[in-house]
Amino acid sequence: MSGFSNFAVSFTIISVLSGCLTLYGTGMSAGGPALISWGWPFVGLMTLLVGLAMAEVCSSYPTAGGLYYWAAKLAPRNGAAWSWFTGWFNFLGQVAVTAGIDFGAATFINALLGMQFGYDVTSEHTIIIFAVVLLVHGLLNTFGVRLVARLNDVSVWWHIIGVVVIVGSLALFPSRHQSAEFVFGQFVNTTGWTSGFYVGLLGLLLAQYTFTGYDASAHMTEETHDAARSGPRGIVMSIVVSLIAGWVLLIGITFAIQDYDAEAGATVPPAQIFVDALGDTGGRLLLLVAIGAQLFCGMSSVTANSRMIYAFSRDGALPGSSFWHKINKRTRTPTNAIWLAAGGAFILGLPSLWNNTAYTAVTSIAVIGLYIAYVLPTFLRLLQGSRFQRGPWHLGRWSRLVGTVAVVWVVFISILFMLPPKSPVTAETFNYTPVAVLVVLGFAGIWWLVSARKWFTGPKVQGTPEELAEIERDLDSV
Repeated sequence: MSGFSNFAVSFTIISVLSGCLTLYGTGMSAGGPALISWGWPFVGLMTLLVGLAMAEVCSSYPTAGGLYYWAAKLAPRNGAAWSWFTGWFNFLGQVAVTAGIDFGAATFINALLGMQFGYDVTSEHTIIIFAVVLLVHGLLNTFGVRLVARLNDVSVWWHIIGVVVIVGSLALFPSRHQSAEFVFGQFVNTTGWTSGFYVGLLGLLLAQYTFTGYDASAHMTEETHDAARSGPRGIVMSIVVSLIAGWVLLIGITFAIQDYDAEAGATVPPAQIFVDALGDTGGRLLLLVAIGAQLFCGMSSVTANSRMIYAFSRDGALPGSSFWHKINKRTRTPTNAIWLAAGGAFILGLPSLWNNTAYTAVTSIAVIGLYIAYVLPTFLRLLQGSRFQRGPWHLGRWSRLVGTVAVVWVVFISILFMLPPKSPVTAETFNYTPVAVLVVLGFAGIWWLVSARKWFTGPKVQGTPEELAEIERDLDSV
């Protein structure tokens, strides 16, 4: 992969046309236009600090293991334990973000099929589409890294041009627009909670969920030229470009709102906004642009997820590791890991059949799992102090300040997004995020205490010239 392809993977997984649109309805109910417009740049800047801290560590340790490998190298003691739990949080977050992306795409596809063919928008139909989307993404990734890299390069331009097309259409063609006072100052709360401050914080999930997945640049470093520089640049630039593009997109959509209450109550609020602003044909065309971006995004998420699973299982840290870390000799990809990523994502999406807030929970799980994994190496890097061996890309004297703010922010959002998003709290509105996090953490913790601490010594980097030459000889013989 080139440096641009490495950036393209993370930019595609962040995907402002996926995260911004699939959780736009959450923003409409938890804070409204004011929170959508101002929450995005605030969360984007905090995310940039997390990304900068990650990028500095990535430059020192460019390997597919990424976060959990960094934790092992940076821990002052008990490196294997730090690596173990970082890897499990990363695994949880990666599977959840794949589920969130592809489930969101399935929701949008269901809405389009409903407009075009009268296909009922039901949770059962969405699950069926969700399964098909995951199947397609598994098959695409099975064909090999070169095909996926080309599609990721296309995806960057699809996203950028897509934002221009959507915002341009919504700016030029609707007969009326909302006022700037409405877009930047109107606060809305339909969550059932009485505290506006609490509701505003809940609404930050829209932005924070979108800004996930940029660790993909780290996981793809073993397949990237000049990894110690390209990996960090991929992380940082994917956040910066997404921050700008996403803010333009959100403001453009919010100005185009025609009937707030009706659109906020729709199954897919952005789709209803498109149709109300541009008519049926124009709305469907914009929906196609968004769906294309979401499908690109899910494809890249499966790519990054499978590489993390491959690296983690290569070190024996997953049940059945010898099976998950096999490389397919024909396609030269970790095929079994690809299908574990897709299968795990499907399981996480199933509760949507009986829980109204299941999608919010999936996105919360993605945020908490990924960001804890993101920040643990940063925390350990802070403990290292001057002993930290910098790579060619680093933050200089700003390293400690940036890292400290990043750690505090992740602790805050990890607590925030476990809290209930709706009131009253019932079986249908219960946020099952803490349950999913505790189940995975409990499994990893028990396995560690009972068995893994006796044999897991941390990541084994498969990268000596002799080992790589042996792999190439084996693959070239096919």
